[in-house]
Amino acid sequence: MVTTAEQMRTYDGPAILSYGFRPFFLFGAIWAALAVAIWLPMLAGSLALPTAFAPIDWHVHELLYGYLPAIVAGFLLTAVPNWTGRLPVTGPPLLGLLLTWLAGRFAVAISAWLGLPWAAVVDLLFLVALAAVVAREIVAGRNLRNLKVLLLVGLLLVGNAVFHVESALASSTGYGTRIGIAAAVLLISLVGGRVVPSFTRNWLVREPPGPLPQLFSRFDVVTLIAGAAALAHWVAAPEHAATAVLALGAGLLHALRLARWRGYRTASEPLVLVLHIAYAFVPMGFFLVAASIALPALLTASGALHGWTAGAIGLMTLAIMTRSSLGHTGRPLTATAPTQLIYVAALVAALARIVSAFGLAREPLLHVSAMAWLMAFAGFAVVYGPLLTRPRREAA
Repeated sequence: MVTTAEQMRTYDGPAILSYGFRPFFLFGAIWAALAVAIWLPMLAGSLALPTAFAPIDWHVHELLYGYLPAIVAGFLLTAVPNWTGRLPVTGPPLLGLLLTWLAGRFAVAISAWLGLPWAAVVDLLFLVALAAVVAREIVAGRNLRNLKVLLLVGLLLVGNAVFHVESALASSTGYGTRIGIAAAVLLISLVGGRVVPSFTRNWLVREPPGPLPQLFSRFDVVTLIAGAAALAHWVAAPEHAATAVLALGAGLLHALRLARWRGYRTASEPLVLVLHIAYAFVPMGFFLVAASIALPALLTASGALHGWTAGAIGLMTLAIMTRSSLGHTGRPLTATAPTQLIYVAALVAALARIVSAFGLAREPLLHVSAMAWLMAFAGFAVVYGPLLTRPRREAA
């Protein structure tokens, strides 16, 4: 019987189109850096895109519904073949997905010329196509238990559609933003619950004996349900006192969940440690949301969101991107000095943005956060670009 690995060796097209993580991680990182680099002069009034979105709305949309779906696509198009045993999407079909995503970025950027309805159609098409491809592969591979990931892709699609409708109506309700963030936090909670303890256990079994991460149990189920309930209430009623109580409870459960994964034992390998640090921003985000409701004079609601956006989304995606890129290109699973600098820059970006939300040196810290974000994602593109565009290194 011919193995998937042996079948993959018959692929003779461009290396960057040989696996989903390659184009989407690379172009996603480039866009994450460019979106911030473009937004800063937009915010200052020295640059104007022909977009129908206000500068802050364009910034939010392009990181939440531009960058994030690209990384989700790279992850799913790489994970699904492992789940199903089927060949990955490669070549022209993969290029078609990438061009659909790029078309969305262009359509949103020129939406004032194109018109919001057409820009929305072009932009939403990518998540529709991604869901269709992933569903086809999961069903064909008879791996139906993983269809649940499509619910979160669908939630991103709904959130993006709502965001476009709100922009067209000049609405300030923020449902589109909150739905997208909630989908992202749920995805990190679900996927993180798999990869963080799994990768930690794989690394710790080679180290001196000691406690290992707890296996998935009813506690994790309760934590996921509590988190989903708190997020649903936050989407519907972001300023309600009950939302603060639910967020506080969910934050405590997620913090306990993280502690059960024994991250303190991984300090000597940043490639593993960063997963724990990234997940820590999930409970931190819940705590910040609770604080913004209980103490609005101390912390604004919009500022509280950056625990999840700059922190959990930014750092967790980079953690997954670096590890997957190394593993699937045949490189050693260890964080080199440049990779560690990428992690540090992303962490600084998140912490500076969160501290600025409390009104402490707000303007300087906003610029520190933006520059650190640029360094992290541009750094990923520079360091990992050669790996993602060259054939896999085979073991000697």
